[in-house]
Order: sequence, then C-alpha cells, then structure tokens
Amino acid sequence: MAISATMPAVTHVAVTVTDLAVSEEWYTTVLGIKPVIDEDTGPFRHIVYELGNTLLGLHGFPDLASDEPFDERKPGLDHIAFGCANRSELVEWAARLDELGITHGDIVDMGYGSGLSFRDPDNIALELFAPPS
Repeated sequence: MAISATMPAVTHVAVTVTDLAVSEEWYTTVLGIKPVIDEDTGPFRHIVYELGNTLLGLHGFPDLASDEPFDERKPGLDHIAFGCANRSELVEWAARLDELGITHGDIVDMGYGSGLSFRDPDNIALELFAPPS
C-alpha cells in the first residue's frame, strides 16, 4: 500500500496546563461545550473537547517540569487558531469574550484573513481566524 505524499489533516491538539480544574472551567465556558473525554491515563489526566473534526485536549501532569506561564517565543507551540466563517463572526466572538470578561486584542485585518487574539489561564495564545472577505 502506498502512502499519499500529502500529510492528512490535524485530528487533535493537546496542551499541558498547570491547573486542570481551572482550565477545564475556562475552556468549557469559552468554547460553550462540555468535554467528551475526562480520563486519567496514569502519567497524566486529560480532558478533551470535540470541535468539528478536531479534538482539543487539556493535559494535567501531577509532576509538571515547570509551572512557568506559556511563552510562544520558546520553541514549541506558538498559538492555536479556531476557524470562523467570516469577519462578522469575529465581531460576535469579541462581544462574547467581553461578556465573559476575557481580555482580547482588537480584530486585526490582513490580506490573508482577519484574527482576534486572546489567552487562556496559562497564557497560551489562542486566536479566532476568518478568511478574507
């Protein structure tokens, strides 16, 4: 069987958090959905959300190597972007984040699309992104 030369789509992303209970409450509120998995695997506990065809996991390790806040300038993850259909959806999300008391940047328009940035309790960079109009 030959393998396609094109990498398949991303199925899931998991981030390590410092306080799983705090992050679960925050993500459940922001995403507006409940997790589909809450499982202790032994080395870590993970909580997983289903977002379309992609899973977003939160990992809680009892023996964290560091509890420093996230910094995208270190090697590894830069940010996670969630897709919106259009810029109007970004405006709605900005209002929702305001209602939730979540600090966010302004909507930034670029030639390749528009983005709205914010951060989770561990300072992990998150973005809502819409294609150009």
